Amino acid sequence: MNWLTDNKIPIDDVAEGAFEWLQINGGWFFDGLSVAMETLIEAILWVLQTPNPLIIVAVFAALTWVIQRNWKVPALVIVGFLFILNQGYWEETTESLTLVLSACVVCMGVGVPIGIAAAHRPGLYRFMAPVLDLMQTLPTFVYLIPAIVFFGIGMVPGLIATVIFVLPAPIRLTQLGISSTPRALLEAAQAFGAKPSQTLWKIELPYALPQIMAGLNQTIMLSLSMVVIAALVGADGLGVPVVRALNQVNTGLGFESGLIIVVVAIMLDRMLRVTRK
Repeated sequence: MNWLTDNKIPIDDVAEGAFEWLQINGGWFFDGLSVAMETLIEAILWVLQTPNPLIIVAVFAALTWVIQRNWKVPALVIVGFLFILNQGYWEETTESLTLVLSACVVCMGVGVPIGIAAAHRPGLYRFMAPVLDLMQTLPTFVYLIPAIVFFGIGMVPGLIATVIFVLPAPIRLTQLGISSTPRALLEAAQAFGAKPSQTLWKIELPYALPQIMAGLNQTIMLSLSMVVIAALVGADGLGVPVVRALNQVNTGLGFESGLIIVVVAIMLDRMLRVTRK
């Protein structure tokens, strides 16, 4: 078997060469992307941290009421946020929410249009499927290496790594929702002379809304699963006390900060659950 191992395919050399080429020739792009992502992060962080925390709690509760039309879920959100305030994790929570909301803006802004295009072009989706599989199955720690190389240390590389890991979810679920629109509805729209844009906005997107919202839900859940990993590259948030607890073997701190992450995940999950009526 020596002949096989002696003729190793140079994947590591190719990857390193590709990253070096991108770093040299694409520096302007990565610098611009870094500035844009940092601006988005700072804007969301300012919105969440400037007002009194109770105002933010009230806004989230009101938004939950608008989405769910059920007093139980807003009550759950209020109790969850009050618990976070009681434990003294408000600043870390807002930092993690900033990372999650930034990832949602980028992933939904990019993923939904791509999912729509993939639903209308099956050949495109067949081409994309292996790439999406690679993005979801590649170990998340691998994303941190090029993120650090291109963007340094801080919130931006954590956001970029999160987006790469999370993006396949909204693409797949949007494609599923659009492609599962009943043929009868599409034929009825065509019979009444609807243009493709009208069919998309008035038939396909309303029918696919539960799947798109499920994609948003998955984006949030997967982003929250990345907060600890993002903390390893300098991203602030709830991942920082978890990493600190791991380094100190501090069971109490680890359980406390981990429970806060669970509370945030439950609140956001209940807020965005939408079912087809």
